[in-house]
Amino acid sequence: MPHTLRDVLPASARLRPDGHLEIGGCDTVDLAEEFGTPLFVMCEQTFRERARAYLEAYPDADVYYAGKAFLCVAMARMVAEEGLGLDVSSGGELHTALAAEFPPDRIVFHGNNKRDDELAMAIDKGVGRIVADSLEELERINGLAAEAGARACVLLRVTPGVEAHTHEYIQTGQEDSKFGMSIEGGAALEAVKLSRDLANIDVAGFHAHIGSNITGVEAFLKTIEILVEFCAAAREQAGYVVRELNLGGGLGIAYTRGDFAARVDHFAAEARAKLEEEVTRHGLPVPRLAVEPGRWLVANSTLTLYRVGVVKDIPGVRTYVAVDGGMSDNIRPALYGARYEALLANRADAPAERAVTIAGSHCEQGDVLIRDIPLPAGVKRGDLLAILATGAYGYSMASNYNRFPRPAVIAVRDGKARTLIRRETYEDLVARDV
Repeated sequence: MPHTLRDVLPASARLRPDGHLEIGGCDTVDLAEEFGTPLFVMCEQTFRERARAYLEAYPDADVYYAGKAFLCVAMARMVAEEGLGLDVSSGGELHTALAAEFPPDRIVFHGNNKRDDELAMAIDKGVGRIVADSLEELERINGLAAEAGARACVLLRVTPGVEAHTHEYIQTGQEDSKFGMSIEGGAALEAVKLSRDLANIDVAGFHAHIGSNITGVEAFLKTIEILVEFCAAAREQAGYVVRELNLGGGLGIAYTRGDFAARVDHFAAEARAKLEEEVTRHGLPVPRLAVEPGRWLVANSTLTLYRVGVVKDIPGVRTYVAVDGGMSDNIRPALYGARYEALLANRADAPAERAVTIAGSHCEQGDVLIRDIPLPAGVKRGDLLAILATGAYGYSMASNYNRFPRPAVIAVRDGKARTLIRRETYEDLVARDV
């Protein structure tokens, strides 16, 4: 296990005397034998330590875990146990949180196209914040709240016009975005003015999210500057004084050796200082901050174990190492060229000497998990491959393409493993067919 992988691996990872990779006190080779492959293995220690690091960095703010990164009933319970709030972005994610008995008042409900039944469920269950993504949705929330005899607490999602330096598919703060209401175009201020006439709406503040996997703080600081300037305009032109500013999430992590993960303590200190500077300049009270980390909390906590099948050498071209999963359990490489690290979990002490390409088992030439990664010489059928940092947007974006059953997800801690999500079976695949 090269030391350069330390920032990519879970905190509990270590090399066993027999050369096997160990996570959470459990031998990954034994885990693969017991639970099968592909298998998501989550280190609870890593997630919990990172959750506490975020709370320590933001002691006077609200920290919501972004459930879209990975959510199930057991995960929602872990989030609650660590004292975080929860950010959900669909009726299904909200239902999962409620099934876990997550406190509704600590939930933020997102989505650019929420259905009436989803909004009604959020209002009925007392969700703490509903993020209004458009003028039309703001009016619908008001109407549904009136029908329920309630008053909905709302954040207005605004687009600050900041383009984060990340892949275009995960940029969300630029002017041309399906999310939110434009500050520059005037829709955001129109929403503030409209809310004054909506009796069943309480606008707590504004929400902005500029993108994902960002490692530089400059775009966040520019966002704060624009948001506070907008807060000043809202006070001057609509008489509205903001109480909360939600900066979203998006902090980047180390996916490969050499990556520099975002430092949450640095981001928090810079953000707090910039906020205080800007509100002082505009003569505004300091609003309460909120942040919504997802990837940073969970990605490096988890790895995926695969069993090697066919090894196909094409002389002068490349060597394909096919594994028993692929784009159905990790679409990110095919979707936007995401890069990962990998090692042989059953030979983690062997030097990586030969560049190979890790291919999935699906009927797509693009079903490639990692191109040109060094692995130990002599990789063969039956070896156990671990792809690292798959905790965010791996299982949550999984599919049944080619009718592959989705993998199991287990959590390991102190030498014990427990199932968070059981492996799907062939019977599961046809259970809803008519």
